[in-house]
This record gives sequence, structure tokens and C-alpha cells, in this order.
Amino acid sequence: MVETLQSLPLVVLLVGTLLTLAILSKSGMARIGLPALVGYLVLGFLMRLADSQWQILSTQGQEIFEFLAEIGIISLLFRVGLESDLEGLLSQLSRASLIWIGNVLLSGGLGFVTAYFWLQLGLVTSLFIAIAMTATSVGVSIGVWQEEEATDSENGELLLDVAEMDDISGVILMALLFAVAPVLQETGISSILSVLAKTTGEFFLKAIVFGACCYFFSRYIEEKLTKFFNQIEQPPDPMLEVAGIGFIIAAIAGLLGFSVAIGAFFAGLLFSRDPEAVKLDASFQSIYELFVPFFFIGIGLKIAPNALISGLRVGAILLIAAIVGKLIGAAIPALFTVNCQGAILLGVSLIPRAEITFIVMQRGLSLGDWAVPSNIFAAMVVVSTITSIGAPITLRWLLHKWPQTREEAISKG
Repeated sequence: MVETLQSLPLVVLLVGTLLTLAILSKSGMARIGLPALVGYLVLGFLMRLADSQWQILSTQGQEIFEFLAEIGIISLLFRVGLESDLEGLLSQLSRASLIWIGNVLLSGGLGFVTAYFWLQLGLVTSLFIAIAMTATSVGVSIGVWQEEEATDSENGELLLDVAEMDDISGVILMALLFAVAPVLQETGISSILSVLAKTTGEFFLKAIVFGACCYFFSRYIEEKLTKFFNQIEQPPDPMLEVAGIGFIIAAIAGLLGFSVAIGAFFAGLLFSRDPEAVKLDASFQSIYELFVPFFFIGIGLKIAPNALISGLRVGAILLIAAIVGKLIGAAIPALFTVNCQGAILLGVSLIPRAEITFIVMQRGLSLGDWAVPSNIFAAMVVVSTITSIGAPITLRWLLHKWPQTREEAISKG
């Protein structure tokens, strides 16, 4: 009890210091054209180095930071779901699906082949890498498109459609992997088909039940509930109520055997269909800015210095697979929809890996070395960091060379 009382002020001091530095680093990264997550990762890693030297984090402190990181994941994926336009995606399915299928299959397949056959990693580890490779951090690239006033071009809209489909498929594949991985670890590759059949059957049964409840809520309850919140409370309270409901849905998903992160994504998706709920999104911004940095800081905290050094070689190999998988996987199918310049722009824009990739790898790391060893986790951090820095720099140069506007769209369609 005495140790707890002594460590709590230090933890509060660390939380306040990191939050202040996170906001400052976000501003600094923006000035030099880099995503904020780079600064957050560096802060977390520096704290890991300090803790290794001076043991500044007690067990209680580690638990508190893990809790803040978990709230960060929920906030992050709730926001991703809230900003998704499910009806718009369905209307654009025929146009964007070919690019989406190509880039998911090739990026995930190349990631698996590289990990399993070249690096000779385990089956489960290779699957975690493959799923992590399929996701795209659209926020990293779309900022460059916004700077160049190109998001309303036909290629800019196509990029948003494909990236949102990437996120949704990445979340679904992640949920399936979390269900299958523990069973595969026990049985190995020899019985993979029977394991997949049994596990996916149970997974989809629970998913159907959860999905049916979500549909009922979205169809008959959500709009009335949002209007009720708006009538009895002034902003930002209605959005806080919506966020509270989102946390409840996330917790229910966790109790059903999914992760709370998956539940948060679908909670956001439920409210995204209601324009009134989306208008409240600005009120959620403060919650998002408060907790999401702790997710990336938590990633940095989990990077062991020795593992980072040993993971550099593996990271370099996986980096090649990450770049080639998205560039070719998206660009070649895009040639059926846009011209060569547009295909290259789309391919480069889909290269960054960040949020979903980090969530997949962090969940794998939490399962143990049999799922994601620390050096592989560090290697994927290297991949995510370099793609999130290099892709926007390249993309900015390409957009200067090939300006994208609504009036001068280069889309064939």
C-alpha cells in the first residue's frame, strides 16, 4: 500500500509530462511534414530507455499506461468507424473493389510468403505479419492530398474508397486471426483446414449474433437515441453520450470473444450512418487527442532496445515486401480504372502502415513470443515508421508533378 501511494504521484507526473510532450511533438511533426505518430513512438521508446536505466515505472504504472493505451485503441477505431461511409462504400464497390482485392491479396500474400518462406518464421507469426500488411493508414497520405487540394478529384475519392475498404477488411481479418491463432498454436499447420473450419464457424456464428444486434440497434434505436441526447443536452455532452454507448458496445464485443478494439470500430460504424451523429464528431476530437497518443506511446514502450537492433535486418526485408505489395497490388488493378499516373499515385498513397498495423502487432505481442516475438514486433515498427515517413514525401513530389483536380481528373471512368 505504501509503495502504491508513493508511485501514484510519479505515474501522474509521467502521464502529464507525456501528454504535454505528445501535443508539442504533434505540432513539431506537422511543421516538418511528418505524421504525429512518429513523435509518439519516439516518446514511448525514450521512456522505455529511461525505465530500463532508472526503473521509473512500477507495476502499477505499467498497468495504468496499458489501460490508457487500451482506451486509445478504442478511441482510434471508434473514430475510424465513425468516419466510414458504409453506404458510400457500397455504392462505389464495383469501382474500388478490384483495386482493393488486388492490394489486399498481394500485400498480405507477399507479407506471408516473405515471413514464412524467406525469414522462416512460424505460421502464426507469419499470419500476423500478413494481416498487418493488408491495412493502410489513409490518414498519413490523405493529409498530403488535402495540402494539394486534390481530395475532391476522382482519384482522391477513389483513394478514400479503397483505403476505407482496406480498414474494414483489415479489422475483419484481424478479428478472425485473433480467434484462430490460439488454436493454430496448439495444432500447427497439419490440421489447419479443420481448425479453420471449426474456429471460423464459431467465429461467424458469434459474429452473426453480434451483427444482428448491431443492425437492430442501428436500424431502430441509434437515430432516436442520438436525437434524444441532442434534445436534453448541450454540446459536447451529446457526443460524450455517443462515445459512452460506443464503449459499451466495445465491451460487449470483448465479452463475446472479440477484442474491444473490434467492437469500437463497429460501434463507430453504427453511428456513421446517421448524419446527426457524424456532426457531433468534432466534440469527440478532444477525447481522441487525449487518449490516442497513449496507444502509440504504449507501442514505443513495448520496443525493447535489444529487440530493435536485432529487428532491423528483418524490418528491412519486410519493408521491401510492404512497399512492393501495396505499390504493385494497387497500381496494376488500378490501371483498369485510371491511367498510369493515377495508378502510381494510388499505389504510393496506400503504402503507409500505421494504426491497424500497430493494433494487429500489439495484440500479437500480448499473446506471447509464440505469436509475435519482440524482435518481429520491433521490425514491424520499423516498417510502419519508414513507410509513414517515406510515402508522404514521395507522394508530395508526385502530386506536384501530376496535379489532381476535379476539373483535370485523370480517371478514365
